[in-house]
Amino acid sequence: MGKRFSRTAPAVQTLLGSLLAGASFSVVAQSQSLPAEALDWQPFGQDEAPHQLCRGRYVMPGYRLPAEQNPETLSVETLEVDYAADGEALLRGDVVLRRGNTELEAEQVFLPANRQQVDVEGNLALRDGQALLRGDQATLMLNEDRASLSNSHYVLYEQHMRGQASQLEQTGENQYRLRDATFTSCDPGVNSWQLVGSDIKLDQAKGFGTARHARLEVKDVPIFYWPWLRFPIDDRRHTGLLSPSIGFSSKVFDYAQPFYWNIAPNHDATITPRWMSDHGLLLNGEYRYLFAESRGTVEGGFLNSDGGSETGSNRFEGDKRWYIDADHTGRVNERSDYNLRYGAASDGRYFDDFGGEFGNSDRVSMERLAQVDYRGDLWQLDARAQGFQRLEDPLSDSDKPFYRLPSLTANADWQFGSGFYSQWRSNATYFWRDVDERQVPEREAAIGTRLHLTPAFGWRVEQPWGYIEPRTELWQTAYELDYGERVTDRDTSPTRSIAITSIDSGLVFDRELELGGRDYRQTLEPRLNYAYVPRTNQTQLPDFDSRERAFSWDQLWSPQRFSGADRVGDLNRVSVGVQSRLIEDDAGRDRLTFGVGQSIYFSERRIDSDGDPDTLPARPEDDPNVNPHSRYQATRDRSPLVTRLDWQINDRWSTGYEWLYDDHREQTERSSVDLRYRHPDGHVVNLGYRWEIEGFDPGVVPGDDGFRNYNREEWDLSFAWKASPRIDLIGRYLHDQTNDRSLEQLAGLQWNDCCYGVQLVWREWVDDNDTARVNDDFNDRGLFLRFVFRGLGGVGQDADSYFERAIPGYRPTPL
Repeated sequence: MGKRFSRTAPAVQTLLGSLLAGASFSVVAQSQSLPAEALDWQPFGQDEAPHQLCRGRYVMPGYRLPAEQNPETLSVETLEVDYAADGEALLRGDVVLRRGNTELEAEQVFLPANRQQVDVEGNLALRDGQALLRGDQATLMLNEDRASLSNSHYVLYEQHMRGQASQLEQTGENQYRLRDATFTSCDPGVNSWQLVGSDIKLDQAKGFGTARHARLEVKDVPIFYWPWLRFPIDDRRHTGLLSPSIGFSSKVFDYAQPFYWNIAPNHDATITPRWMSDHGLLLNGEYRYLFAESRGTVEGGFLNSDGGSETGSNRFEGDKRWYIDADHTGRVNERSDYNLRYGAASDGRYFDDFGGEFGNSDRVSMERLAQVDYRGDLWQLDARAQGFQRLEDPLSDSDKPFYRLPSLTANADWQFGSGFYSQWRSNATYFWRDVDERQVPEREAAIGTRLHLTPAFGWRVEQPWGYIEPRTELWQTAYELDYGERVTDRDTSPTRSIAITSIDSGLVFDRELELGGRDYRQTLEPRLNYAYVPRTNQTQLPDFDSRERAFSWDQLWSPQRFSGADRVGDLNRVSVGVQSRLIEDDAGRDRLTFGVGQSIYFSERRIDSDGDPDTLPARPEDDPNVNPHSRYQATRDRSPLVTRLDWQINDRWSTGYEWLYDDHREQTERSSVDLRYRHPDGHVVNLGYRWEIEGFDPGVVPGDDGFRNYNREEWDLSFAWKASPRIDLIGRYLHDQTNDRSLEQLAGLQWNDCCYGVQLVWREWVDDNDTARVNDDFNDRGLFLRFVFRGLGGVGQDADSYFERAIPGYRPTPL
């Protein structure tokens, strides 16, 4: 009998439902595997294969039947159709049924007279554009959400997953059950890993599945077993165990097992017990919440009794160690936000011992904050109470930061036309800290209130050929102080009034230029800046938040030698400089920027952290506690010559250079150079060099933890090389040239495969023990392994964020 076509009402809805169940969870049966071509597998060609992790992809073949205008219409094509008197129908031969995007192929389809079910037999294949389902036999209940398929194979095209199940059943609406099932994301014929379960249930409505007697097999060898396992089958969050983290550092074993608790759609928590062989059991936790107008996070950790270190030198042995960090932000209205935060740790070494990646901790303080702001058309207001716990151990009283309880700020700007403008900056703060005021320098012993008002007036005229901007800023500052038990004759209500005057000006010359066959626009931009700050006695003023700034290119043009508001450095100088830029006309970006400048001083700079206008800083040979560079910096008649260069050599190579050279003493004060390589394929190479003379930063003195009693000279080499789509090689070497030692050595390999990934990293680093002294530094080292099963999860510590910081420009291939 020749082929014939017929159309009838929808009849395969439950088949599509069972297919989508497979799409939610990749399952595979224990029966014999099908050849790759039967799974709609398409190998990559010779030109495409070297650039892919997988050896091919799953591609659905074209539909055999054309689409109908009404997607509910069922199209049928078959070689033979037998009808019985009672209405039964048997379709035999090459049977094809299509309804909407779903197409079924089978050798035989039986329709009973009551049309309550459909029996399908013989090499069936069901496709809907997202997945393929194959089997030997299927029964579909047309009026119920029930179906059963035996010896089934399936493929998820987009997710690159495949599997088998000895029996696949639809037990209700969006409810499915699979017997003797497994799944894998590996290519056909390559079972590097697979998850096997004797009884798997899927609930699409709730978005999770459960498996009994589940085991993970690698190369058909069982390596992990779960009597019962709950897992997600979509992007929704679900309660359950997350991937563990395992690390080895020196002789230390570190294992963390996170548990995720999906409390509600806008609440969740992660609880992470962590066992460290040198410390004991640490319990970490994080709670997150989200509302329409606010959000927040609470995290913390607790160790009941520190077990000590492998060297026996842990002075926290037996102590309770903990931290807490709570952050809440919200919105009052469209112009006002607020922020609440509280952070605290049991000691300054907590995050050095327990936090950070690969032994690296970038937390230097714990913030406590209550803040609200207002953003008006004219006024910007801010009110806050703020403090910090500085994470250093040992921590002297002098290094403890002041709390601001509270701090109120009001700022505004006005434009009057013709270039005239006015600014208002104001702040009132109460400063407090819990220290023994008899053990700190006298200028740091007080607590109290500071009112700081800084109105400014200026005029700026700007034209294409240049600009000029004279400006005057008035600093009006008043204090109410309390020195506690400190015996002092200092004024408890000191005031200060001072004007900061500056004139900034510049010219712009440009010309068209052709270099190497390319068109550029070259500029020549000379700049002249004059600043005058009178010398004012500030010995009676406290030192809450001021620090003298290190010299730089930006300091050439700034009249303020100090940060904060407690000190205003005297200044009478003119700065001259010139900058030239090479601008690409077609892209409008700077290809090359070069600048050089210097300040000429007309008077000494006597004001330092003590605020004394009559006394120069002591000579280092007379007082070993002063910065060895401060006397010379105060009396020199010109600043170092500052030179900087930024050069985009080509699309792959770039460099940056800064050089501060003292042309009087004929020596370099600070220099840095960076050479960077960026390849379109992801290769990254960085080479950096740093030199800094001892005492270059005037804000630190020999007693500070950040003071180095040597000239700092360091080399920094880092690279990440994508040797192939499968292999990433990474490395870093940071060398302290002055002390002839390595500060960090890192080498790593990341292997990326179609169905799994491996990350192996070795790192050795120097722990500075929270001091700048070299003699108490010690080395630590570790070997870190992470293994990821694509589509299932992984084991090990995620290192990607650390690599991005350690190797600038590197973007790790996602595992």
